[in-house]
Amino acid sequence: MKIKPVVTLLLVAVCATALSFAQSPCDKLKSLSLPDTSITAVEYVPAGPYVAPAFPGAPAAKAQPGIPLPSYCRVALVLTPSKDSHIESEVWVPAENWNGKLQVVGNGGWAGTISYPAMAAALKEGYATASTDTGHKPNDGGGNGMFALGHPEKLIDFGYRALHETTVKAKGIVAAFYNKGPKYSYYNGCSTGGRQGLVEATKFPEDFDGVVAGAPANPHIHLHASDIERNMQLKKDPQHQLSPAKLATLHKAIMDACDNLDGVKDGLIENPEKCRFDPGTLLCNGADSDSCLTAAQVEAVKIVFGAVKTKKGEIIWTGFEPGGELQYTPLTAKIDLASPPTAFGLDSIRILAYQDPNWDWRTWDLDRDLAAADEKAGGILDVRTYDLSAFKARGGKLLLYHGWSDPGIAAGNTVNFYKSVLSKMGAKQDDWLRLFMVPGMQHCSGGPGTDQFNKMAAIERWRESAIAPDQIMAAHVTGSSVDMTRPLCPYPKVSAYRGSGSTNDAANFSCK
Repeated sequence: MKIKPVVTLLLVAVCATALSFAQSPCDKLKSLSLPDTSITAVEYVPAGPYVAPAFPGAPAAKAQPGIPLPSYCRVALVLTPSKDSHIESEVWVPAENWNGKLQVVGNGGWAGTISYPAMAAALKEGYATASTDTGHKPNDGGGNGMFALGHPEKLIDFGYRALHETTVKAKGIVAAFYNKGPKYSYYNGCSTGGRQGLVEATKFPEDFDGVVAGAPANPHIHLHASDIERNMQLKKDPQHQLSPAKLATLHKAIMDACDNLDGVKDGLIENPEKCRFDPGTLLCNGADSDSCLTAAQVEAVKIVFGAVKTKKGEIIWTGFEPGGELQYTPLTAKIDLASPPTAFGLDSIRILAYQDPNWDWRTWDLDRDLAAADEKAGGILDVRTYDLSAFKARGGKLLLYHGWSDPGIAAGNTVNFYKSVLSKMGAKQDDWLRLFMVPGMQHCSGGPGTDQFNKMAAIERWRESAIAPDQIMAAHVTGSSVDMTRPLCPYPKVSAYRGSGSTNDAANFSCK
């Protein structure tokens, strides 16, 4: 009996599919053995649009339709470097067209989730990529920092160990898959991810060839302590709150005073450090109205714009910069004398310092409580040194960036960190360290400024081709259209208008 041609073709197709499945490039990773590691899943993902993870128990992630990804091997890990550790991580390895590099991506806030969208973006560019949940889930113990209540090892995992261990394991997986390790390894993160980048460069300088650290939440303890202190100062007077109309008055006055300092009136303050606006100029001379501020409201603006200091005058964190006030929620938040500061920041004191979820926030004392949290957790979470010579010595490059209008992490602290490194290591460090401040950009992105720029391309050229970023081209996008481009300049240089041409075109600006 003859087999019909259609049937023959079907059998060939089925056999080819079975052979393809049997020879999945991921198969060799299933038997890989790594120290303190359980490989919980290995999956071959064919090329196609990015979708949320499908592994059982994986936290939900926002799908990003329209981002086509190459085929890749997806490896899920559980890392147990201590008896109380349960670190979930993932490593994605391109099955084709690998660029020879690894990009590890960071977290935000108190972490607790794997950064899938950032991994997808890295994979799309040809990188092998990795991320971790840092050893806990978002709602463990009640959320925020409650995971660390009675779990000192989990605090260590969150502070530095999870990211470092994930990086080491990712390099091992890449080497097992390609029979060679990555030629270059990079880190990319913002906010908590920025802090993680600084920790990596100081504590594990051998992990990465280049680190991109945006809006670093470092020191973590000082950031949260400053938020609490500012909140407690504002609570002293229910009249501190500004109405939306008064906030608009404040913003207009600031822009009238400082927008044109760079020679371009464009709704952006290029260099807030030169803006010397005094909110006292808005003090009501007569009856209260939307066009002026009461004495209490002037005080509130000074609190929000002012640095938080200890009794000895030590700056804990800088104040928020003029220009971003429309986003600074402490100015407009209802003053509730009976409610505690948010748990997001409070947990850095009541849990990390005192291991007491019922600690009475009304007893807050900045000097005492900051010192207690620093003693218990600061050395675990924060970079407390400005000596990055080990990272520099092995050719590492550190690219810092921060939006001047960041409403979550006041930008001046990153400037102070940069200056402190120069003070410690010497004034000439731009062969490995550069800071880019972004006018009008909010927290990591967003705002009226040019917040879209290719950080990875800049640090790759710097590390691999010794082409330092003398400027980075950036864009502002509305909808799907680019409506402004500007050069971002290495601090302390700023973008200066050449005097002619469109102010929306980067070609008409230079760094000075």
